[in-house]
Amino acid sequence: MLLAAGAGAILDAGFPDRSWWILAPVGVALMLLALLGRGPWTGLLIGAISGLSFWLIHISWLTLYLGPVPWLALAGLEAIFFAVGMMLIGIVLNAGPRVWPSAVGRLGMIPVVVAGLWTAREAISAVWPYGGFAWGRVAISQAESPFAPLVAWVGMSGLSFVIVWLSALVVQLCREPAVRIPVRTMIAVAAVALLLAFPAWPTLQSGTARIAAVQGASDAGLFAQNAPGQILSDHVSATLPLVGEPVDFVVWPENGIDVDPLRSADSARVADYVSRAMDAPLIAGTITLRDGKYYNTSLLWKAGEGAVDMYDKVHPVPFAEYMPDRAFWRPFAPELIDLVSRDYEIGTRDNVFDIEGIIAGIAICFDIADDQLVHEMIDDDAEIILAQTNNADFGTTDESVQQLAIARLRAIEAGRTVVNISTVGTSAIIAPDGTNLDSLPTWVPGAMVQTVPLSVTDTPAMAAGRPLEWFVSGLGLAGLLFCLVTGRALARSGGARLAPARPLPDRARIRTR
Repeated sequence: MLLAAGAGAILDAGFPDRSWWILAPVGVALMLLALLGRGPWTGLLIGAISGLSFWLIHISWLTLYLGPVPWLALAGLEAIFFAVGMMLIGIVLNAGPRVWPSAVGRLGMIPVVVAGLWTAREAISAVWPYGGFAWGRVAISQAESPFAPLVAWVGMSGLSFVIVWLSALVVQLCREPAVRIPVRTMIAVAAVALLLAFPAWPTLQSGTARIAAVQGASDAGLFAQNAPGQILSDHVSATLPLVGEPVDFVVWPENGIDVDPLRSADSARVADYVSRAMDAPLIAGTITLRDGKYYNTSLLWKAGEGAVDMYDKVHPVPFAEYMPDRAFWRPFAPELIDLVSRDYEIGTRDNVFDIEGIIAGIAICFDIADDQLVHEMIDDDAEIILAQTNNADFGTTDESVQQLAIARLRAIEAGRTVVNISTVGTSAIIAPDGTNLDSLPTWVPGAMVQTVPLSVTDTPAMAAGRPLEWFVSGLGLAGLLFCLVTGRALARSGGARLAPARPLPDRARIRTR
C-alpha cells in the first residue's frame, strides 16, 4: 500500500510545475508493480490509494479559494475511476501469464492490454460525468520531454498509451527471469529508441500573422471585488503601449471584458476605441446575456461594426460555470452550491473565427483540454489556435502551468501555433513544434507581439481523429475479455497453474563470449 501511495506522488512529480517528466513512466511502473500477485479487490484498493495520492496532489490548486470540499470531491471521483481501471489492469497482469504462456506472448500482449485499459480509463473520465475532466492524463507529463513529438503522430490519448506501454513493458521484462538479462535490456532500449526515432511532423506554413496578445494582470477570480469595468480598463492599459505597432489582430483573454459590450454602450465604445487605435480586430472574452441566458463568450470585434462573430463555450465547467442537478447536490454543501449563482448555457456555435482571411480556432479555458473541440476547429480549417483563459482563481499554483502544458501538446498535435493568453498568466505563444516564441511573467501586465506561422498541416493525429483513441482502448478491453474468458477455461480444464516463463528462441538471444 505504501508503494501505491508513493507511486501516485511520483507520477504527479512528472507533471508541471516540477515537470520531471521521466518520473511519470516510473510512477506508472511502480503502480503496476504494486498490483502483482494481488486479487481484484486488493487491486481496487491499491488503485484507490494510488489514485488519491496522485489526484490530491495534482489538483491541490482547487483549495486556494474554494477550500477542501471541491478538492476532495473531485479527487475522490477521479480516484474511483483510477481504482476501477487499476483493478482491471491487475487482472490482466496476474492472469496474463496463464493466458499467454510464452515469453513472446507475454511481452507482446500484456503491455499492450495494460496500456489500452489505462487509456480507456483516461478517455472515459475525460468525457463523463458532466462532460468529464480531461486533466491528469499521462501524456500531459511529456509536454517538454523527448517523447512530445509523438503526439503529432498518435494524439493525446495515443501518447498516454505509448508511455504506459513502455512502463508495462519494463515491468513485464522484470518478470521474465528465463530471458537473459542482456536480451531484456536490449528489448527495453530498443523500445525507447523506437519511440524516440519518430521525427517531428513537418509543418507546412500557409502564411504568417502578426498578433498582439495582451495580459491585463486582472484579478478576475470568483471572489474578486472589482468595480464594473476594472478588468476592461486593465486590458486597455496593457494594450495602449502597442498603438502604432502593425498587427493583424489583438487577442485578450477569457473575461478580458467584464461588462458585456453587447448590452453596454460604454463597453462597446471602449472595444471600438481599442480596435480603431490598433487598426485591427479585437478578440476578447466576456460574459454575454442573450435571450435570458448567460454564455461564456469570445467576441470578434471590429471598430464601427461591433461583434461580427462570436463563440460560446461548448463545455462550461460543472460546479463552477453551471450547477448540474442543483437540487440533488445542494443538501451536501449548500453554501458552496449557492456560490454558483448563475448557470452558463452550452454553446452551439462553431469554434472558429475568420479574422480577415485568417482562420483561427477559439478555445476558452478548459476547452483546450477537450480532444473533440480541437479536432472540430482543425476540421474547420483553423490555421492558428487562440486559447483564451482566466487563471485568476488559482493564484500562483500549478494549475496555469498544467494548462500551458496541454496547450503546448496541442500545438504539436495539431501542427498549429497556439496563443495561450490569460488574465494573469501563464501566457505564452507556442510554435507548432512546441517551442516558446514568447511568454509573460504571471500577475504582471504586458503584451506579446510576434509574427507567427500559420498552417493547414494535417498531422497524422488530426487525420486519424478520435477513432485512434477508441482503437487502443478497444485493444485493452478486448484483451481483458480474452483474459477473463481464457482464464476461466483454463481453470475449468485444470490448467490454472501459472505457466513458467520460457526463454526467447535462441536466435533472439545475445551471445556473449
